[in-house]
Amino acid sequence: MSSPPDINLGPSHKSVEAIVAVLIAAFGVVVVIGSLKAGIGWGAEGPRAGFFPFYVGLLIVAASVINLISALRDRHGRLFAEWGQLGHVMSVLIPSTIFVGTMPYLGLYVSSALFIGWFMRRLGKYRWHIVLAVAIGTPVVTYLIFERWFLVPLPKGPLEDWLGL
Repeated sequence: MSSPPDINLGPSHKSVEAIVAVLIAAFGVVVVIGSLKAGIGWGAEGPRAGFFPFYVGLLIVAASVINLISALRDRHGRLFAEWGQLGHVMSVLIPSTIFVGTMPYLGLYVSSALFIGWFMRRLGKYRWHIVLAVAIGTPVVTYLIFERWFLVPLPKGPLEDWLGL
């Protein structure tokens, strides 16, 4: 049996596994509840809308409980990752989450420009003129290709409405 990980280095493998198992189980519970609202029985035309998702949700919950038990029984005390490594992951995850969260309000093009600009300047340390050229140019090229050439509308925000695009 190895010694427990130094908490100052980062979270243990056991704690991360347990947290992920609980989060996935919560997702499974949401699926089950939604399926119950949609109906899990049989109608005149066959299974109702919630029939298959209900059983998938149950499987998700059951698998998560098994994973949680397995994680809690782990006695190895392995380190999952160091805090510095997790910081690098968060430097990508947090802006990506903000990008997805702002898209319904700002539209794809403005959100993409801000997202690209953030990464290029903050993580890539590019000069401002290059950041602006790429961060503005990429959404413009995307607009021209998808909206004008392929005629596929993508989510727009108030700026595009103001510009009449």
